[in-house]
Amino acid sequence: MATILFDKIVYGPIRSRRLGISLGVNLSPADGKRCTFNCIYCECGLNEERRTNTHAPSREKVKQALAEALVKMKTDGIKPDVITFSGNGEPAMHPDFARIIDDTLQIRNELFPLTKIAVLSNSTMLHKKDVVEALLKIDDNLMKLDAAENELINIIDQPVVHDFTAEKIIEQLCIFNGKLTIQSIFLKGEHNGISFDNTTSENVERWIKALKHIHPQKVMIYTINRETPVKTLEKIPMESLQKIAEKVRSAGFEVSVSA
Repeated sequence: MATILFDKIVYGPIRSRRLGISLGVNLSPADGKRCTFNCIYCECGLNEERRTNTHAPSREKVKQALAEALVKMKTDGIKPDVITFSGNGEPAMHPDFARIIDDTLQIRNELFPLTKIAVLSNSTMLHKKDVVEALLKIDDNLMKLDAAENELINIIDQPVVHDFTAEKIIEQLCIFNGKLTIQSIFLKGEHNGISFDNTTSENVERWIKALKHIHPQKVMIYTINRETPVKTLEKIPMESLQKIAEKVRSAGFEVSVSA
C-alpha cells in the first residue's frame, strides 16, 4: 500500500496544487490516523489499517515546531503562501484546536503577516462552538462536501460518527455565512460490492442545491491524484470535471478545478 502518513508535526513546505507553497501542520499522531471519516480515497490509508497507540501532539509542541519551522523559512528566504492544518486525519478533533489556532495567528503575525492560515476539514466538528469560533478567525476554511445525500457520503467518506447526516452537515456549514470554501472530490467505482458515481447529473444537481444553501465564497473540485487504499476507484477526466465546473459557475460560484 503506497498511502502515506505524516510523521512530523510540521512538514514541508510543499507545493500544493490548490494552495501554493504550503507549510503543513499535523495535529494527529505521527504513527496513525485520527479521523471522524474513513474515506475510501484517503492518501493516509483506511482507519483500520492505520490505528495509532500514541497521543496527538500537545499544544506546546505544536507551537514550538511551528515557530522553529517558520524561523528557518525566514532565514532561508522562503515565504509560505499558506500554513495548512491537515495531516493524518481531522485537525479539529484536537482537544486544544482553538488555542492552537490562536498560537498560530500570533506566530504568523510576527513572522509572515501576509501568509494565510488554512484548515482542511471534513466538516464533522462544527457542532463544537470553540471550533467554529477558531475557524472564523482564520483566512481559509476548506470544508469537505463530497456529496449531498447520505447514501453516497456513507460509501465515499464512511463517517464513523453515529449521528452523521448530510442534512446536518449542510446546515452546520451555513454557520460560516459564506466565509468558507467547499472542497469536493469527484470519483466513481465500486466498494463493498456497491457501485457508485457522484458525477451523475442527479448527484451533481443535488450537490449544487446544497451549495446554494451554504453559499460558499469559492468551490474547489478535484479528483484522485495519488494512490488510494481502495483499488476499485476511477479518476474522473478533466473534461468531465470542467463540465461540472461550468454548472457551478452557472449557479453563481467561483470554482477551481484540479485533476
